[in-house]
Amino acid sequence: MAKDIENVIKKTGEMSLNAKAKAFVPRSSATPTTLEAAAAPKPMSISIGVAEEEMLLDEHFKEHMNVIFIGHVDAGKSTLGGNILYLTDMVDKRTMEKYEREAKEAGRESWYLSWALDTNQEERAKGKTVECGRAFFETSKRRYTILDAPGHKNYVPNMVSGAAQADVAVLVISARKGEFETGFERGGQTCEHAVLVKTAGVRTLVVAINKMDDPTVGWDKSRYDEIITKLTPFLKKTGYNPKTNVIFIPLSGFTGAGVKDRVGNACPWYQGASLLETLDGLQAVERKINKPLRIPISESYCEMGTIVSGKIESGHIRVNQKVMIMPERRVCEISNIYGMNEAEEQSAISGDNVRIKLRGIKDDVVQNGFVIVDCKYPSHSICEFDALLAIYETKKIITTGFKSVLHVHTATEEITLSKLLHKVNSKNQRSRMPPQFIKQGEMCIVRI
Repeated sequence: MAKDIENVIKKTGEMSLNAKAKAFVPRSSATPTTLEAAAAPKPMSISIGVAEEEMLLDEHFKEHMNVIFIGHVDAGKSTLGGNILYLTDMVDKRTMEKYEREAKEAGRESWYLSWALDTNQEERAKGKTVECGRAFFETSKRRYTILDAPGHKNYVPNMVSGAAQADVAVLVISARKGEFETGFERGGQTCEHAVLVKTAGVRTLVVAINKMDDPTVGWDKSRYDEIITKLTPFLKKTGYNPKTNVIFIPLSGFTGAGVKDRVGNACPWYQGASLLETLDGLQAVERKINKPLRIPISESYCEMGTIVSGKIESGHIRVNQKVMIMPERRVCEISNIYGMNEAEEQSAISGDNVRIKLRGIKDDVVQNGFVIVDCKYPSHSICEFDALLAIYETKKIITTGFKSVLHVHTATEEITLSKLLHKVNSKNQRSRMPPQFIKQGEMCIVRI
C-alpha cells in the first residue's frame, strides 16, 4: 500500500489531505472543476516592472522561511522552539527568568522554555500545545516564522492548518527510552505528522532527535543510529528521499546543545551542523512575487477593525492596496501590515507570514479558509471537482454518498463523494468501469 502511494506521489505530485477518512487528494492530479465554464486558467504572471520588483527585493532582502515543528506529544517541540527564541534574542533573559519562576511555582519547572510559545493558561497547565503557535526569529542569513504544531491526536486539524503554511518541517523525536517507541511504533503521532506535512507540500524534512542528554540516552550513538534505522524506511515510503530531502540532527532542546551552536565535546561522534546552521543552509524557496496575489486566511478577528493573518503564497501587497476576499467577492483595502514582532511594514511579498488590517469589511464576513486575491486576478470558486484519492487509513469501505471533511490550504469543508469514477493501480492505469466501493490501500478518481 505505502509503495503504491509512493509511486502515485512521484507521478502526480504533492497531495492535500482529507482528514476524516484519512484519504489524500494529489494536488496536480485533481482537475480544476467539472463545470467547463469555470475551468481555471493556466498559471499567469503579472508584469510588475523590473524597478518595482527590485524595490520589493531591497525592502525584503532577507529571505523569509516558515518552519513547522511537528512530532508526537511530549517530544519537546515547544521547549525547542522556546529555546530558539531565547538563543536568538527574541525573548530576553528577564522574561525567561520570569517564566522559569512562574513554572517553578506551578510545579512545572522543566516546562518554562515552552511557555515562550504556549501562551494561554490551558496549554501551560496541561503542558500540551492546543493551537498552532506562531513566533518569529532571525539569523544573519534569514528571517523565520516558527509554527509550533500540537502533538496530541485530538488537535490534528490545528496541526494541518499550520502545515499548510510551512516551507520546511522539523520532525522532533524524543530519544528517551520508551518515548520514541510510543510515538512511532504504538499508534503515535510521529508517523501521522510526517505523512500530513508531506501531503501539505513540504518537501524538506529536518529530523531533530531531541533529549539526547537524557540519563537514559547520554548522547549514545547506538540509540541515535537505532532511531534513524527505524525511521528511514517509513519516511521513504511516505515519499521523502532520505538522501536529498531528510536531514538527521542530534540535539537537546532543553540545554540548547546542537540548537544554535554545534554539540561539541558532549557528542564527539557527531561533527555535523547545528539545527540553525542546517536551516540557514537549506536551498532557497522559490518566491512567486510576480504571480497573482493569493493569501489563504488562517485566522480572523476584530481588534479596532478587521484583522486577518496568513502566509502570502504568491504575489505581493502594499498598504492602501485594494484587494478582494474570495469566494464572497468583497472588495476592501489594506490599511496596515504587521510583520515580525508586530512591526508595521509598508509591503510584504510571497513567503511572508503576516497580519493584515482590512478597511471596508466587517470581521463577521471573513472566515478561515477564505482567500485574499488581487481584484484584477480573482481565483475561481467551484462546488464540484474530480480528484485522485489514495486511501491511507479507514475501517470501512467507501461508497458513493460517503461524507467526510476536506482540508485544503487553510480551508476545512464538509464534502460528499458524489461519484466513484475510476480505480487507479500503482502503474497509474485507470479502470474502465466505475467501482462500487473502495477500501484501505486502494486509489480511485472520485467526484467531490
